[in-house]
Amino acid sequence: MQSLGTYGIIALVGCLVTLVANPLARRFALALNYSAQPDERKVHQVVTPYGGGAAMFLGMSAAILAAEVLPVSRAVINSSHETLGVILAAGVMFVVGVVDDFREMSAPAKVAGQVLASSILYFSGCTMYQLKLPFAGFIVLGPSILPIVTAVWVFALSNAINLIDGLDGLAGGIVAIASGTLCVYGLRLEELGLLPVSNVGPLIAAVTFGICMGFLRDNVHPAKLFMGDAGSLMLGLMMSASTMVIGGRTPPASGVTFFFFAPLLIPVFILGVPLTDAIWAFVRRTMSGQGFHTPDKNHIHHRLMRLGHGHRRTVVILWLWSALLSGFVLFPLFYPRTNVFLPLVVAVLIAGLFTWSSPLLSRARRQEAQRYEEEARR
Repeated sequence: MQSLGTYGIIALVGCLVTLVANPLARRFALALNYSAQPDERKVHQVVTPYGGGAAMFLGMSAAILAAEVLPVSRAVINSSHETLGVILAAGVMFVVGVVDDFREMSAPAKVAGQVLASSILYFSGCTMYQLKLPFAGFIVLGPSILPIVTAVWVFALSNAINLIDGLDGLAGGIVAIASGTLCVYGLRLEELGLLPVSNVGPLIAAVTFGICMGFLRDNVHPAKLFMGDAGSLMLGLMMSASTMVIGGRTPPASGVTFFFFAPLLIPVFILGVPLTDAIWAFVRRTMSGQGFHTPDKNHIHHRLMRLGHGHRRTVVILWLWSALLSGFVLFPLFYPRTNVFLPLVVAVLIAGLFTWSSPLLSRARRQEAQRYEEEARR
């Protein structure tokens, strides 16, 4: 994977610029009273400034500029209008998120912003071309259905990442793991001749990985800075774009990985934690007669904390699950003759034991869990 070094430099630029921008964004957010206020449905107990989304947007812009300088990535950018489409669509998502952070937008207005962003991706060509579903066969997506599919994809991933952003470092870490995995996956497919080297997916994934890593230093518990909806929606847009142009353009019968029969299952595994949480939130709220955007304290991370896991341990557990699911994607791609199921089953059992086993929890953690559950019921 000769492009890995180039994309590593791009990710590093995004990381460093975001890292430098974090304290500046924090200062401006405090001056503008652009902050998250504690309430009964949030875990944090102190006023924490937003602004992480702005820092990441600056990091993304700097990383794209760096990509214009490097020959390998410049050829990818100049081969289409897709990179420009991602920048513009990410900008739309960022603005929608900022408005929602300052004053909560209505659900229709928020969805309208996401549809606008997905339309920009579609008209720039940054979308999927084909779809292969198990037992349904290979489907070439025509212009009549493609805008709808693109909008649904952007909506699903953006809201999944937005919903999982409930603990310090959780969303940033999961997206960093997912985007790093996707970048390596895409570059490996290029090496195998299954994707053209002009595919923009690995580049966008590398940029996403870099800005998440730069943001995490000020977002791990106790967080000094939050990404807000501005950051989470923007990250969801970038993950939507990169997954569509990789998973939606992979040959349907490559036979190289477990995903040859349905390449779009790749992001389902890589983003398994936030997607599972989003699906469960939709089912839970629909059955209770609530709207999808109605906040509550029954997300996966809330449930883990009620089991007695502390803030940091809960985040590490969900990072671990994301890494395991990502490993399920990468391992067979590099070692196709190895029985991948045995080590993964063992790893999953260990992670499950670490997640659920009560003997690991001290009395103090149990008491903390009881207090947390009582607060959630109130």
